[in-house]
Amino acid sequence: QERRSLVAEMKGGEAELARLRSVEGDKLAQQDRAAQLEKEVAMLREKIHHLDDMLKSQQRKVRQMIEQLQNSKTVIQAKDSAIQELKERVSYLEAENLEMHDRIEHLIEKQVSRGGHSSRARSKSEYVSSKRLTGPKPLPLIRVVET
Repeated sequence: QERRSLVAEMKGGEAELARLRSVEGDKLAQQDRAAQLEKEVAMLREKIHHLDDMLKSQQRKVRQMIEQLQNSKTVIQAKDSAIQELKERVSYLEAENLEMHDRIEHLIEKQVSRGGHSSRARSKSEYVSSKRLTGPKPLPLIRVVET
């Protein structure tokens, strides 16, 4: 807005300067007024140039901020993807761990039921101390049956 008003004022000054040059009359008064208007027009052009420079600088800063924001989004998406992959891997390993615990318990039960090879029967807790991890959501139990 300021730029527009300054441009309008500059154009008005230029128009008046042109009119004063064309009108007959007191030459000295016209020359003084013309010099004053020329100075005013030069000052207004300088202000307009300064405002244009400021505007370009602001636009550059905004573009840089947008670029930084886009780069940050890309980094966040990459990290989210890595986190998701790690979560999936943890779920898979926990399920595999549960399967191994089940196999060990099954083997221990077989050994305990045979019983004759050992001088005393051992309980499951002597062989395996397992603790199931619970998270915010129940994990799938995967069992592999070999035939």
